Amino acid sequence: MTPHIRADFAAIADWIAPHSSLLDVGCGDGEFLEFIQGVKQVKTYGVEIADQSVLACVARGLNVIQQDLEGGLALFEDKSFDTVILSQTLQTIHQTEKILHEVARVGKECVVSFPNFAHWSHRIDVFMGRMPISKSLPYQWYDTPNVRVLTIADFELLANQIGLTILDRVVLDGGKRVNWCSNLLGSLAIYRVCSSK
Repeated sequence: MTPHIRADFAAIADWIAPHSSLLDVGCGDGEFLEFIQGVKQVKTYGVEIADQSVLACVARGLNVIQQDLEGGLALFEDKSFDTVILSQTLQTIHQTEKILHEVARVGKECVVSFPNFAHWSHRIDVFMGRMPISKSLPYQWYDTPNVRVLTIADFELLANQIGLTILDRVVLDGGKRVNWCSNLLGSLAIYRVCSSK
């Protein structure tokens, strides 16, 4: 019996070449790194700050560096990885432009994913006077690790402004692809980008 594969993992895996090199920035407990090693036999590294997550990565036998992303990725040379992943981490970072420039510098291509604050359910919550709580934004306003919220339209505008080329996009809701009215109906956006320079 095949284990259930997260829809966002499957979408990202479609963009990863077998036997390539991959850096997961904000890799959490290493679940994605373990998955992608199994399906694509890639050479992987992770960057994570949380002690428990780093220990979880080590327990999985993964290469992980404990580092605060806000300081950038100075440890890595330009284009030193085929792909750099920034999965559901962008909304937790203060220096958004700096980190996007850094992942685009270190990776030949980058994958960026984030919860879409413009999803219809979030709009209703805000209209009703409450901050949204959902599967993609599961925290109360007072205990969230998120320092900002963004929408699909916001990310595409920023990418254009800072010189990122959007190569591909997948928008999901409930694990299913959304192909129409994505900024309203999609709860998670996943982009494949590269530097325009």
